Amino acid sequence: MALKIGDPAPDFTLPNQAGEPIQLSSLRGQRVVIYFYPKDDTPGCTKEACNFRDLWEAFQSQDIQVLGISKDGAQSHAKFIDKHQLPFTLLTDSEPCPVASSYESYGLKKFMGREYMGMMRHTFVIDPEGNLELIYLKVKAATMATQILTDLGLD
Repeated sequence: MALKIGDPAPDFTLPNQAGEPIQLSSLRGQRVVIYFYPKDDTPGCTKEACNFRDLWEAFQSQDIQVLGISKDGAQSHAKFIDKHQLPFTLLTDSEPCPVASSYESYGLKKFMGREYMGMMRHTFVIDPEGNLELIYLKVKAATMATQILTDLGLD
């Protein structure tokens, strides 16, 4: 069953880059951007993370939290954050990726003739009441953060 705008965002608790649990429902009252991405420090994922970093002040000024989610562990996330000076939280959704699955962002992928299970590059904006406000299933990594601010009328 496909998630739709207006649906309640599936709640979750995942560990952040320091291994501390972060619960989505604890962020109620503010907008939250959740972006699922395949792997720390790969070209597309770095472009996407740096786009959020470069527009961080715009997100902060609107009290919008940004959460990046991949299968990578806390240590990998911490290195990625340090290397690129990322000011937001990265979360670990370990195999079999139950959170990504609940957001329909984990599934069969094809690369160079090979099929495998992997993280899809999808982004969701959750409103202060905890409902899905925007859903992006076709993400341009280099401009995702810009697109969100434009679509929310905040640019």
